[in-house]
Amino acid sequence: MKGIVLAGGSGSRLYPITQAVSKQLLPVYDKPMIYYPLSVMMLAGLRDILLITTPYDQPLFERLFGDGSQYGINLQYAIQPNPEGLAQAFLIGREFLDGGAASLILGDNIFYGHGFPDQLRSAARLQEGARIFGYRVKDPQRYGIMEFDSTGRVLSIEEKPDSPKSPYAVVGLYFYDRRVCDFAASIRPSKRGELEITDLNNLYLADGSLQAERLSRGMAWLDTGTVDSLLEAGSYIAAIERRQGLKVACLEEIAYQCGYIGEDQVLRLAHEYHKTEYGQYLLRMVAEGRNSLLLG
Repeated sequence: MKGIVLAGGSGSRLYPITQAVSKQLLPVYDKPMIYYPLSVMMLAGLRDILLITTPYDQPLFERLFGDGSQYGINLQYAIQPNPEGLAQAFLIGREFLDGGAASLILGDNIFYGHGFPDQLRSAARLQEGARIFGYRVKDPQRYGIMEFDSTGRVLSIEEKPDSPKSPYAVVGLYFYDRRVCDFAASIRPSKRGELEITDLNNLYLADGSLQAERLSRGMAWLDTGTVDSLLEAGSYIAAIERRQGLKVACLEEIAYQCGYIGEDQVLRLAHEYHKTEYGQYLLRMVAEGRNSLLLG
């Protein structure tokens, strides 16, 4: 399975902040927003990852990450000329996926919680069908909403319903089998002129191969699409890191813990940030040993 991070769009809900820079490059506490979704792909065990962004912003992401080899991953880039729906990612990434299975994460989604890496690795072993995740929200009218039967099987998915059939929103993280590009190519644009991810999920639902997993009460799912939600996300990450002394979405740590890179490489990366707490954290991590810190 390969991963796709969709970091396109204009970020218009964050204007004027995003008129000159990609939303996904804005800081969420001590690191760029894009670190968080990329960390999810790495925690899932995916090392071949496509980052889709705008023509204007692609050089900035390339400057930040290069080819990803410093983290022991293969990072490639593609352009989304116009934001025409989430499912468009599979048309843009078709050559990259080369007929294989795929995971997609939205570039402004942040996840954090106990046991989440295990859920990710389980989903990444998917052979057939699709797996999506539901998260309980208090304002379901704003999201794509899943309806379940008494056994937990998904009955329907409805985009921003006036009368929601459940409080469980579909989060911006999806796992699909090798049919995903063909399914995405069969979708017709919605009234909004977009290839809707809900329509893609409904194709898997129709053939009985859609799995849905509800994220636990202890999980946090943060969408950073507005000024207030961006501020809240930064405050949340700050509180976690200050309290625990562990960083969230530290790419160097994840690469080290997963065995993608060794101590020498971590030390080289830490040297680049030696004047910052981030760099000091990497030095402490190496000193304490690979098994001293938990992924999460």
